[in-house]
Amino acid sequence: MTLFSFLFGTQVQNSNIKVLPPEAFKKQITSNSVQLIDVRTVNEFKSGHIKDAKNIDFFSSNFNTQLEELNKEKPIYLYCRSGNRSNKAANQLAKMGFTEIYDLKGGFLNWKN
Repeated sequence: MTLFSFLFGTQVQNSNIKVLPPEAFKKQITSNSVQLIDVRTVNEFKSGHIKDAKNIDFFSSNFNTQLEELNKEKPIYLYCRSGNRSNKAANQLAKMGFTEIYDLKGGFLNWKN
């Protein structure tokens, strides 16, 4: 499995990370006690984003510093354009000790307002 993952670039999913289809993601972010994070670039964010999302650019030099400012006690909901960057960000958050992480399956491309 490790060789397979290495060859094909698949990541092993941390048990603290749940990938949600858009319908479930949309239902869960209606709560006031969530942190909704868009990890796309500033320009991508400006071109359209999910209401109340905070932009933390995955490619920013201070990405990890900004993640550390988030509340580990509250659920985190992540998305990017297609799901690749948000998956990497979710794994980074899990390594940092966050325990309730949700990733939008298919990213913003899969989101329907």
